Parts: sequence; structure tokens; C-alpha cells
Amino acid sequence: MIKASRVLLALSCFWTLVASADTAIHNVTGYTPSAEGMREFSVLIFGAGGRIVATGDESLLPGIAEADRIDGDGKFVLPGITDAHAHVYGQGFLSVSLNLLGTTSVEAAVERIDEYASGRRAGWILGRGWNQVLWPVKEFPSAADIDAVVADRPVWLRRIDGHAGWANSKALDIAGIDADTPDPVGGKIIRDSTGKATGVLIDNAMALVEKHVPKPTRSEIREAYASAIDSLLALGITGAHDAGISKTEAEVYMSMADDGDLGMRIYAMLSDTGPNLDAFAEPIRGYGNDHLDIASVKLYSDGALGSRGAAMIEPYEDDPENRGLPFYTQQQLDEFVRKANSKGFQVGIHAIGDLGNRMALDAFERAQGGKPSPLRNRVEHAQIIALEDIARFSELGVIASMQPVHATSDMNMAEDRVGPQRIKGGYAWRRLLDSGAVIASGSDFPVELPNPFHGLYAAVARQDRAGMPEGGWYAGQALTRAEALQSFTLAAAYAAHQEARLGSLERGKWADFIVVDRDYFEIPASEIYDTRVLQTWVGGKLVYEATAGE
Repeated sequence: MIKASRVLLALSCFWTLVASADTAIHNVTGYTPSAEGMREFSVLIFGAGGRIVATGDESLLPGIAEADRIDGDGKFVLPGITDAHAHVYGQGFLSVSLNLLGTTSVEAAVERIDEYASGRRAGWILGRGWNQVLWPVKEFPSAADIDAVVADRPVWLRRIDGHAGWANSKALDIAGIDADTPDPVGGKIIRDSTGKATGVLIDNAMALVEKHVPKPTRSEIREAYASAIDSLLALGITGAHDAGISKTEAEVYMSMADDGDLGMRIYAMLSDTGPNLDAFAEPIRGYGNDHLDIASVKLYSDGALGSRGAAMIEPYEDDPENRGLPFYTQQQLDEFVRKANSKGFQVGIHAIGDLGNRMALDAFERAQGGKPSPLRNRVEHAQIIALEDIARFSELGVIASMQPVHATSDMNMAEDRVGPQRIKGGYAWRRLLDSGAVIASGSDFPVELPNPFHGLYAAVARQDRAGMPEGGWYAGQALTRAEALQSFTLAAAYAAHQEARLGSLERGKWADFIVVDRDYFEIPASEIYDTRVLQTWVGGKLVYEATAGE
């Protein structure tokens, strides 16, 4: 974590924060969502305790001593960004493992594996980030590809979406995977024409290898969390909904909060309804001075679209023998939801395919008796939805927890997978909003880059960084700038039952805000992507400041 004390020592006296009285940041253009819509202000005042006292105009300044005024120099203020679906350990893990993000071919991936392994002579080689959809030959890699450079040690590399893994022969041998190993329920072992495992495992089949991978120690988890938090604060992310943590990871978070080392706000979802949930008698809210909530459970209904593990009602357009992989029966999923909800925990179900989404909605409908629940259950991703199921989100009060960057990352293959009719319910933000649903936005980092301005740009433009396709991909489903910002702030807070304390810059809420270099509402849409965060504040404390040239 970037310690506030270290940052303040580096500041000029012009930016010195005097904590003994109310502090006013003025000469800014600020925006905040509210119940009445998007509000603009030029002065933000917060107290020594870190909560907002007022937002308004220069008429608020006479009550503030000159020493407690900070001139914002005409810059722009937004609420701190909350990433409503993320994997914090996974983000930190990238800094200490083999990072295959951006590899453009299997040969490039193997070259990076070779380089990484050359400096490590013992133990497992672990990493993440490959994506065969971006390679010239869009086929899964094989164990033989890795064996050519690393054959003496086990190698295990997760796909970018975390729903497939790539092993070398040594790892397959350790896991005991051969031609006779059956596919587990909700998983698939990719095989060649002779039935031999090729080295790629889909969804639940990944556990066959992963149960042999050494678990990280508490100190390694803490190091990964700290690394991730530093990088996220620099991007203006003041809160994250961590989608799937273990009991051990929960305890590390609590320890960091106890020590004052949890520099951002974490809303944690426990992984599944087994031992991780059983360890908690009830949800934990507001822990560590409102830095940690453990109040939700993460479940899965299916896999991912890129690996064709997403569960579909009808077969894939580009794979007519395949309907994807439901992780559980409907009855099992129903039981999991009931168990978590009965303990007062919200449930977020990962659902990508239209069948996966329908199974999630059916489970919620049964658990909720067909009515909205005060627990505000969620569908995580909600990527491909049957058109007739879209209205059910609003009818059941189910949050659509979505990631705008997934649309622009997937547009090169999504319609190939599902065809021209089903894609109408794909990444359907406008249809969901117009039906009355609440959309909370995130990035799913490290599946995608965590920069929230990439997500805001994708939500508004539905284009990639190069501005393609012209006019936007299914542009009718785009969000307005106000809707997009709200989805990353106040709506994200609502999805975590935190709207009374977070998500907007209103009196009594925590002073979590960012200072940026451009006017989000006035610049061309293409410039949103390149927005630079100058400062990040959490609870009225400056926790990140960009250096010159950064």
C-alpha cells in the first residue's frame, strides 16, 4: 500500500492537508451522481474524520480557513471508482508469476515461458493470461508446445478468463490425467483424435491439476494484495468487489484491516457455499473503519464464451455439437442459493451463456419466492441473455454486475459463437437499463486491464482503442456518460448495500474521490480512454499522487 504519510511527505506545502479542521478543495469542476441525477460542483468540503461535509460552489469557502483550503487548479473531481467485479489476488499474482497477457501467438507464449523458466530451476511454473482467440491460428495450445522448452518441471497456465488451463506433460502426469480419465461434471479435458489429453482443461476439469499446485502462504497472499492495491489506487479505484475468496484470504484481509494496511475498500464474496461460508456465522459489514465487508457468496452456473464453456440453451453457432458446460444441476444451484441467503449472505452467480443466466435467474426466483429480495442477489457478467429473460432482472430485483470492456474484447468472436439472433441479448446494457434493472460495472481484472476509464470508454462508445468498429458495435446498447459513471460508483455501491456511505460525493458519505486531468463529460468520447488520475483520496486522505511525467 502507498502509505498516506509517505505521500504527504512528498507533497508541496501547497497541497498539505491539515486534519484538525474541515478541508475544502476548490477551483475544480466536480461531478457526482445522486438520487436527483448527476450534480456538478466547484467546492468539496470534508471533515477531519474523513466524511463529506458539503459540495457546492465558492459560497461555501468563507467558513474555511485559508490554511485548510486546497486550490484544485481547475482540475476535475469524480467519486472514487468501485470495480464491481474483480479478483484482487489474481491482479497481484501477475506481478510475481508468468504473465502471458498480450502474447500474439502460441510461439510468442512459448518464448515467454522459456524466458521465465530459465531463471527458475525448481518447482511449479505458474502463470496466466494466454488467449488463443487473439492468435493467428485460433486453436488451443498443447502440452507438447510447453514440453519443447520446459519438460522437467510442471507448468500450469490459466487462460485470460480463468476458465481454462494449459499444462505441460509433467503437470498432466502429476495429476494422473490420461486417456482413461473421465471428464468431471462441469468440466472438459480437451483430447486429440486418439483420446489423449492435449494439455488444455476447461472449467471444473482444471481442479484435476490445481489440487496439486502448492497453495500460497498467508504472507504471499498479503504481498499480492498489497501489490494490487498500490496499482489500483493509482488508477483511481477506491473500492473493489472481490469475486470469490477463500476463508484464508478473508482472514488476510481482516488482518490487513486490523493493521491499517487495507488502503482501499473491499467488498468480498466468499467462494461457494462449502467450508468458506461455513466459517462465517453471519455477514461482516463495515470492518476496519468501513474498509472491509464480507457479505456475499460467489457461485458459478457455467464457464466462459471464449473457451465455449458458457452454457447455452441451443448449440453454439460455430460448434453445433456443443452447448457449453453447466457447472451444476438446477436443483444443486437452487440449494446453494437458499443456503447462502438463509444466512443473510447476498449471492452473485457467474453466468455467461443464456442457459447459465436462466439457471441463475431461476435459482433466485425460487429462493426469493418470485419477489425482489432485500439481499439484492446478483448475476455476475450477464453476458448472453435470452431476450425474454431480460425483464426478469428488474422483476426479481437482481443486480446485473457487468463489465463493459468484455463487450469490446469479445466482439471479435462473440457473434461467431452465438449467431445474429442471440447476440441481441448479448452485452445488452441498454435493454437491461430500460427494463428497470440496476447495472453495476467492473472490469473482471486481471481478465481485463483494471483501468476503469477503459471501461467507461467501452460503455459509452462500444469501440476498441482504435475506434473500431466505426459507429460502435451494436451501438444502440451503449450507455450515456452519466449512466456509465453511475454504474462504476453509486450503482456499484448499491450492489454492495453501501449506497448510504459510498458511491457519491454527498454529505455524510466517505470522502473517497479522485482528481483527473480532463472533463469526463465534455471531452470527445475517444479521450475518455486516456484519462489520467492525478490524485486518489480515500476517507479524506491522499493515498496516491501522480508524479511529473507519470
